[in-house]
Amino acid sequence: MTTYETLDLHTRVARYEAALEELRSSHHDVRALLQDQVLYERWQQIGVELGFVAGHGAGAAPNGQQADLQALNQQIPQMSESWAS
Repeated sequence: MTTYETLDLHTRVARYEAALEELRSSHHDVRALLQDQVLYERWQQIGVELGFVAGHGAGAAPNGQQADLQALNQQIPQMSESWAS
């Protein structure tokens, strides 16, 4: 094998390794994105099951639900005490 062929082989191996690392990085990014999307969709589904309406801003609830949330917040200390007993 000539010096030129050896240099060409090293160059190709380096390119292959760089491409492989880029592929691994892209795979990790896509996997994380898909997991985030699945978790977000599940979070929304749970919210709907609990009576929250999708489409409101983070932490926002319609007026009727806001009153329900306030009443529930007032009951939380009492529930915590009864569960601790």
